[in-house]
Amino acid sequence: MSSKLDVVLGLQWGDEGKGKIVDVLAGRYPAVARFQGGPNAGHSLHFDGKNFVVRSIPSGIFREGSTNIIGSGVVLDPITLREECANVEKMNINPKEKLFISKKANLILPTHRLLDAAYEAAAGKGKIGSTLKGIGPTYTDKISRHGLRVGDILAPDFKERFEKLKARHIQLLSDLHFECDPEKDEAEWMSAIEFLKGFNLIDCEYFVNKWLENKPMLAEGAQGSMLDIDYGSYPFVTSSSTTVGGVCTGLGVAPSKIGHVYGIFKAYCTRVGSGPFPTELFDETGEKIRQVGHEFGAVTGRPRRCGWLDLVALKYTVMIDGVTDLIMMKSDCLDDFETIKVCTSYKVDGVETDQVPFDIAAQIDPVYTEFPGWKKDLTEIRKESELPQEFKNYIKFMEDYLGVPISIISLGPDREATIER
Repeated sequence: MSSKLDVVLGLQWGDEGKGKIVDVLAGRYPAVARFQGGPNAGHSLHFDGKNFVVRSIPSGIFREGSTNIIGSGVVLDPITLREECANVEKMNINPKEKLFISKKANLILPTHRLLDAAYEAAAGKGKIGSTLKGIGPTYTDKISRHGLRVGDILAPDFKERFEKLKARHIQLLSDLHFECDPEKDEAEWMSAIEFLKGFNLIDCEYFVNKWLENKPMLAEGAQGSMLDIDYGSYPFVTSSSTTVGGVCTGLGVAPSKIGHVYGIFKAYCTRVGSGPFPTELFDETGEKIRQVGHEFGAVTGRPRRCGWLDLVALKYTVMIDGVTDLIMMKSDCLDDFETIKVCTSYKVDGVETDQVPFDIAAQIDPVYTEFPGWKKDLTEIRKESELPQEFKNYIKFMEDYLGVPISIISLGPDREATIER
């Protein structure tokens, strides 16, 4: 009987703490795979008193004996990958031994980054809030069938293919009247392409399906389900399928291969960039959450928008992802609040609903349910029985509302600060 592909997904707008959980779970899986996204995804890991951030490399890279896969649905920046690998090597880990890269993953060119900046500049007040890593333009080229893929670097005419795509980008930049130097990072990029050739470049779909014949694998999502290109708060979304369907297309596996779907959410909500955020707080409470939760981007350092937990949006993503197990992060960040609120319905243009509306420009007002805070430091607790009753009541309410058990509770950034129920 074949083994299953279990999945870890963020259920909000990203930054839920997927890196830590993948690192915790990775010890149980001999392989971890990224299936979508690009180097704007900063997964933070904390262990042995140190902090690490990985962007494209799966979070299982630090686990001894693990195999790590960058799937076909990922867009890859060779320069960023080389920088990541240099940091991994400081831990006496050889990434070229542990990392396998799909030939079908698309490459981010230096001119993709320039196009990203040009599109944002042209959008003015309507800008998406891109991290300017070139990810959107790379996916645009992929969908319009102009892109370069990792496997292309092995072709004798790769340089000609590169020049053809670069010329296309230069024309677009000219049309946008965006002043820049398209040659700026090209030499470094070509050097990084040579570095990339030293990896195990694979036919991802064959590799993954062969693996699953007798060994399990963990698929690691980037960003969050509310940023999905189809089901997120469009157009303020990322450029890939961040929901469970992206696992199948990003790794080349059938839906029947998927086992557990671990859905990760924070005990409150955050968002970066533009777009709707019904429970956003603009007061001292929002700032307190930001400071206590260290809510600043792992890659960009940008302060994140903060607000109370939105159960309407969370139930929506639990539904579309088929979540089997919930994982709650950063509960400890609410230790010092007298009252804790969760949004249990919306008023959309004055009409109450428990569904996420199509029109994100509508007037969406959150309807809250309030809970007494537990006013106790949770960070040293390692047994469920020691959790305060107010916190247990909070958990029980969420499980009843969402219809899915909360299997893991994270009470701090370290591997050990985790309770499995």
